[in-house]
Amino acid sequence: MNEVDSYEEKILKRIPLEIVLAAFILAFVALVIFDPIVALLFFGGGLFASASFIWLKQSLSSFLPYGKTKALKSSIILYAVRLLLIIAIFFIIIFLFQKKGLAFVAGFSTIVIVFFGEAIAGLRRLKQWKN
Repeated sequence: MNEVDSYEEKILKRIPLEIVLAAFILAFVALVIFDPIVALLFFGGGLFASASFIWLKQSLSSFLPYGKTKALKSSIILYAVRLLLIIAIFFIIIFLFQKKGLAFVAGFSTIVIVFFGEAIAGLRRLKQWKN
């Protein structure tokens, strides 16, 4: 494994922790502004996003050694199941907490904030490397 692969692996291991940390901080803010149910749903959404990312990373790692056609078929099936599970979880949360379901979706969206932060950090490192 070369230095670039090792660095990328560090980032991929760090992302789920960053998602949980961002969800925790934002859930605390939601607790101050709203109520405990909203904060728990927000944090639960972040935990679900983190678990989803870990599952996606592990499944990609397991499919890459296969041949191209088998990997493609397996990954399409897995991603369809994954998407259905995510939609099912969203519908269950919305059904149980009709007026507060948006908090879960917002918590799940912390993954976007973390990816954006990692992209900015990567661009800054690239700029330093070029200088």
